[in-house]
Amino acid sequence: MPLNLIYDIGIYIYALSLLFYISDCVYRSRTAKRTGAGLLVVAALGQIIVVSMRLFGASALPVLTTFDFLLFCSLSLSITSLVLSFIKRADLAPALLSVAGFSVTVLNRMLLTTEFKPLEMWGMWYTAKGLLVLHITLASISFTSLMVGAVFAGMYLFLHSRLKHKKWNDLIRRLPSLEMLDKYSYAAILFGIVLLVLSLSIAVVSLIREGQVLLLGDLKVITTFIVLCVYLNYFVRRTIQQRSGLETARWALIGLAFIVLNFLLNAWSGFHGWSGV
Repeated sequence: MPLNLIYDIGIYIYALSLLFYISDCVYRSRTAKRTGAGLLVVAALGQIIVVSMRLFGASALPVLTTFDFLLFCSLSLSITSLVLSFIKRADLAPALLSVAGFSVTVLNRMLLTTEFKPLEMWGMWYTAKGLLVLHITLASISFTSLMVGAVFAGMYLFLHSRLKHKKWNDLIRRLPSLEMLDKYSYAAILFGIVLLVLSLSIAVVSLIREGQVLLLGDLKVITTFIVLCVYLNYFVRRTIQQRSGLETARWALIGLAFIVLNFLLNAWSGFHGWSGV
């Protein structure tokens, strides 16, 4: 099948791109970095082609499957990695995001299928497809932004540990300062949470308008609000209590862990009903 072939070729190109990015991090090679970025562009174009084939080749919205949601998330991570490649002294961030994007791409191919099977959702979404597309698009971009925030938070913890123990190497010298890492992480998380709130607001308003208020008590909705509470705690600690960057960076990683757990709960949710197809 052409779609599967393009997707598989994209995975191989993605893997090569990741190897060059890692090589740049280890050996500080401009050639490796440029080659990795070029291959990532090709991989992203392949993902765009697959998304387009799904969009125009399906009789219904392709975003109604877990496969396509994760595909869009992987594409968002690829584009974000390319953008971060141009940020000075942030060579490690594109590599880490590429690892995340590649992992999502491979797991998506191994565990799911490209066969179109819509979500087992309430009928109201089929009468409000525009809202559905907006809801899922905002949610996937939000996930990418929160992932970026977590990557910078992880870099903050790594750099803090190396500085604390006075362990210097070339990689440390190529990282942004702790202050800049904290700012990057905060900005990405703030943007991601705003998009997540907008996505949830669209879903809640649609439920209320269509008389599906009982679904507000679904496990998926409850766990999503728990995620929001985790990030609310992050903002309170950072902006109001003025806690250390070390503590808030840990909370950023905890928030991402809850995001991933929340996604895995889709299979037990009547709100989405994603069961691996």
